[in-house]
This record gives sequence, C-alpha cells and structure tokens, in this order.
Amino acid sequence: MKIYREIAQLPVITNAVVTTGSFDGVHIGHQVLINRLNELARSINGESVLITFYPHVRKVLYPETAGKDLEMINSQQEKIELLEKTGLNNLVIINFTLEFAKTTADEFIENILVGKLGAKIIVVGYNHYFGHNKEGNYVKLMEMGKRLDFKVIEIPKQELENETVGSSKIRKSLKDGKIMHANAYLDHIYFINTMFCLGSKVYSDIGFKTYGITVDEDSKLIPPDGVYAIRVIVDNNNLKGMMINNYHGTFVHPDLVQGIEVFVFESCVDCCQKSGKVFVHKDITDNLDFQNPATLKSQLQQAQTTIDELIY
Repeated sequence: MKIYREIAQLPVITNAVVTTGSFDGVHIGHQVLINRLNELARSINGESVLITFYPHVRKVLYPETAGKDLEMINSQQEKIELLEKTGLNNLVIINFTLEFAKTTADEFIENILVGKLGAKIIVVGYNHYFGHNKEGNYVKLMEMGKRLDFKVIEIPKQELENETVGSSKIRKSLKDGKIMHANAYLDHIYFINTMFCLGSKVYSDIGFKTYGITVDEDSKLIPPDGVYAIRVIVDNNNLKGMMINNYHGTFVHPDLVQGIEVFVFESCVDCCQKSGKVFVHKDITDNLDFQNPATLKSQLQQAQTTIDELIY
C-alpha cells in the first residue's frame, strides 16, 4: 500500500477507483466498502484509492463542542496498519485544516479526485456527504461525472447493513467496557500500539511485575479502568496476560501513577523498552481494592486464574 500525505505529491493513478471517509476502526462495514473498492479496481485493471483526513473533521470544525471530547478507536498509525491488511493499493491522508474545510464539493471533485488522481470510478456509501457545508453527495457526483467522465457507484444500504454499527456505536461499547461487543462490531480485536516501560512498584510489591504502556495519541480511546484479558505481541512473541487500567484515575493509591500497566504471564520474556501491541479480548473486573495490598493481590490472582482458563 502506497501512502501519500501531501496533495501536491499525488500522482495520476491509472484507472483510479476512489472513496473517501474517516474509516476510524476500519470496522466490518468499512471492510465491505473497501472490498468493493478493490473488486472494482481489479475489474478495470486499475488501483484502489482511499482518501481520509487527519485530524478528524469534527475536531477541527467543532473543537469546543462535537469534537472536544471525541476519542478515536485507532491512532493514525493503527488505522494505517489495519488498512494495509485490506489489500488497498493507495492511501491518501489529507491534513484537515480550517482552510481545507472551505473546499467546496465541486473543487474537491474537480481538483483532487479527477485533477490529481484521475478518478475513473468514485465509490460512496448510501449516506455519504463531503465538501464545504456537506454540499457534496451522490447526486452531486453523478452530475459532475457526466461532465468530467467518471462513474459513480453508491453502495446501497442493504449491502452496508453492517455499516449501521458505525464507529460511534463501537466507541460507546469500548467506553462502557463491553470489549467483546466492540470486537464483534470491529471484526478484529481492539488493540493499542505501545512502548513498554517499567511498571509500578504497587504491583511488583505484591508479586506482579508489570510493564507500563504508552499511548501514541492523546485522542486514543481507552476502555474504562479495570482488569482485562489481553494478548501482548512483542519480539514475535504472542503472550497471554492481563491489562490493569487506571488510565482515568479511578483507583486511588498514593504510589499508583495514573495509567495502563500489563502483566505478562510468561515471565521469561522481558518487554521493557520494546515496542509492541496489546490486544484487548475481554473485560474481567472493575472492582479492585488498592487500599488493602492483601485484598488487591487476591483479586489479581483470581483475575489471572480466570484469564488462564479462557480460550482466546
């Protein structure tokens, strides 16, 4: 997959089949649309092109309202990794600014989709809008397609019925700690790209050598505080473990830093100062007692036993 981050650097792509959108989560509905995009590209010996925007449109246009607390399922790098797995040929990441937001639908179609990319087919979902004041839609594309010689294909609602899941519904499931629901909607396991560091003494003092993990974007959506069944991928090792989340500061302890830590069951693998991924499979408990070390130890031991018995 080729990645372009500057409009000025975009090449004319032979028989380009193009779609646009946020694609946060690259969930099962997104995958239906991208599969169709790839099929159409192959049918005309062309290449598929997905245009997305960064930062999210709402964060730029409504920073104090709809975009203020908007959290994303994926960081930008995570989204790129997921899109690479779809067979997409080209990814265009447009830096979305207030200035770019003034781009009319006509300008976007004529100057970028056709002028820069040479689009032969433009694919949109049944409810897709774009351009300044959302003036662009399927009808607008059809009108301009006649003049600029490109076809428009609208994916009907019945084919995108999984799309009705929507990124917003997945975000809600994650925020509610319903990890298995979110994973089902995504059609893959929610994950966090991270760098592992030394964990808290609070856990090591009771027999759990943990690793702290970093999140590469502030807007990355992190599930509620609690304990989760996870898989850690580091140095080609696939390790079972648990994530102890105090990212939101729910658990109070004088020596506990607000954040996320993981305990890897295979103690022979050292994760410290290594990059990797944490795949979150299931929520286990949100009831931890940090005021009593003996109780906390017992709770984490029980969580480990529960996770050990899970097949995932």
